[in-house]
Amino acid sequence: QVQLVESGGDSVPTGGSLTLSCVASGRPPGINDMGWYRQAPGKQRKVVVTLTRFGRTKYGVSVKGRFAITRDGTKNIVTLQMNNLKPEDSAVYYCNEEVGRRDYWGQGTQVTVSS
Repeated sequence: QVQLVESGGDSVPTGGSLTLSCVASGRPPGINDMGWYRQAPGKQRKVVVTLTRFGRTKYGVSVKGRFAITRDGTKNIVTLQMNNLKPEDSAVYYCNEEVGRRDYWGQGTQVTVSS
């Protein structure tokens, strides 16, 4: 059973930084398409950044230049470095991985940015 576990969410002031991590387990070895998404209260889940199995990234317009995704394929860990955080970045952040044409999601980690 594929499992994704996020961690690193916290409460920070405007301008602060956080690093989120997503650890994958229970899946076959290999590199898959992955991504980070976020969902604010009362709003739809939106993409933050996607990372293809070929290493191509695509960032959401609102986070481009502030966030960076990296992958450690040997440890099945994907991290999201978030800098210069703004109150509008507050949300639950979810890790996603496509394994065998199925989408898997973690339970989410809360990020709160105070003004």
